[in-house]
Amino acid sequence: MLLDSFKRRLNYLRISLTDRCNLRCVYCMPEQGLPKIFHEDILTYEELIRLARLSVGLGIEKIRLTGGEPLVRKSLLDFIRSLKALSGIRDISLTTNGVLLAEKAQALWDAGIRRLNISLDSLNKDKYSRITRFDYFDQVWAGIQEAERLGFSPIKVNVVAMKRVNDDEILDFGRLSMEKPYHIRFIEFMPVGEENGWEAERFISSEETLKKLQTLGPLFPINGRGLDGPAKRMAFAGAKGEIGLISPISEHFCPSCNRLRLTAEGRLRVCIFSDRETDLRSPLRQGASDEQMEVLIREAILQKPKEHPVQLSPIPRKCQRQMSKIGG
Repeated sequence: MLLDSFKRRLNYLRISLTDRCNLRCVYCMPEQGLPKIFHEDILTYEELIRLARLSVGLGIEKIRLTGGEPLVRKSLLDFIRSLKALSGIRDISLTTNGVLLAEKAQALWDAGIRRLNISLDSLNKDKYSRITRFDYFDQVWAGIQEAERLGFSPIKVNVVAMKRVNDDEILDFGRLSMEKPYHIRFIEFMPVGEENGWEAERFISSEETLKKLQTLGPLFPINGRGLDGPAKRMAFAGAKGEIGLISPISEHFCPSCNRLRLTAEGRLRVCIFSDRETDLRSPLRQGASDEQMEVLIREAILQKPKEHPVQLSPIPRKCQRQMSKIGG
């Protein structure tokens, strides 16, 4: 069992496969994009498999593949199959912006992926283009429908809620959870990285989102499971899907945080809002033994803070890394 210094059990590792992305979402990166990590600085699949194997041996049970956009990385399917072959992993899932999902969903299914998180911040095609700076709404919606057809479950639709941007669609997403077997997850807008457009005036709390949703009818709580994330889960009566509220700013879930993040260039990050990172790539490439790597991982975990320092304020404390370089 992998415990931090506050006796929290850490069993969830998010692995960023790349910092590349085929969107430029306003809350994630500037329109011109960001300097790319050099190819040789990104962990190879062989290095990722080794770190995943060591992490599972220490107590990690759930792995989520993220980016950037993981579907843009070549030979992804072979890597997923190698990951699935590791003993001890109870769950492997993938987060995607959905742009390439329609064409890759069948291959992902064949490789063994069953759970997807798909970013979709608007159901309005024009607004989607303004938020992502690309006209890919039809491709993303086709990808979601193809995933549903193939039987992926759950299909989680991630919505970053922002005032004066997409808060007028909260009820539309609520209705979507009634009609479709999707888990609609409203995520509070977070001050992560520079040039991400964060303003206190754009922030909408999960409590405000919930109040809007309740105008559609009562929401009933859903009991979580052992590997669930931080979302407060609920559903409308008779709905095919459900609602999730993720509140990293207004209601810290630090006491129950069970996750670690591995960046694409091999830095282990123990808190999304902390810029403290442990370099695992260098010792890997310098020939460190499995035992030495395990010591590094355990030492990093002991640096996990009791709670993150970010509060809602006009000028909040930010972490310096962009979300696309952290891995979501």
